[in-house]
Amino acid sequence: MNEILKLDHIQKFYGNQVNITKAINDISFSVGEGEFVGIMGASGSGKTTLLNCISTIDTVSAGHIYLDGTDVTEIREKALARFRRENLGFVFQDFNLLDTLTVSENIALALTINNVPAEQIDGKVREMAGTLGITDILDKYPYQVSGGQKQRCACARAIINRPRLILADEPTGALDSHSSQMLLSTMQSINEQLGATILMVTHDAFSASYAGRILFLRDGIIFTEVLKGRDSRKVFFEKILDVLTMMGGGQTDVC
Repeated sequence: MNEILKLDHIQKFYGNQVNITKAINDISFSVGEGEFVGIMGASGSGKTTLLNCISTIDTVSAGHIYLDGTDVTEIREKALARFRRENLGFVFQDFNLLDTLTVSENIALALTINNVPAEQIDGKVREMAGTLGITDILDKYPYQVSGGQKQRCACARAIINRPRLILADEPTGALDSHSSQMLLSTMQSINEQLGATILMVTHDAFSASYAGRILFLRDGIIFTEVLKGRDSRKVFFEKILDVLTMMGGGQTDVC
């Protein structure tokens, strides 16, 4: 398995020399091509900061992050927008769709920004919409569709350029249980059928059970990790709950 993402002794400090907060304290791990990795941890554990550093939204205080061999920490600020556009896909909790554009136009926007020829865009949008089961809502506006459909539209937008890495930040946070299950099944299919590499931050053990590996953060370090392997999703879910209990709280205490 090719290594897509590598974190080498990442540190992120806030504050000054008198009062320093170590949000991330010497974290190292790697993600292979085609992996679906979840990140869990209590509020303040550093998981959101970690995702922000990987996405280049925030800068690291020390260490290096490599994406497909490129040292992300060395990319100059002016080149970061292009780097994100060409290599990263984002799925946010609050969808981040434009209400003035149709579902089709929201998905197509990612292609337009990347200068895909206009004659190719419609076919690519319809192909991706078919994969995610949203062909019937392409001409509707975001305010006319359900939360689950909005999030699948956001997934389509995130993966249509076939990015090297998809970053999902609490993707089910604004969804009901049925919509959450549909979205997670969709993400699992994207991972298995399209070979997409996904890194997902979640507070929910049920959502995490769709991943193949979970990293548990505590006080800015990796507390432990759990691999699904050949376990059923039910068994993996129970293992996740066991770790959360060992860390000092049930899933309602983890966010």
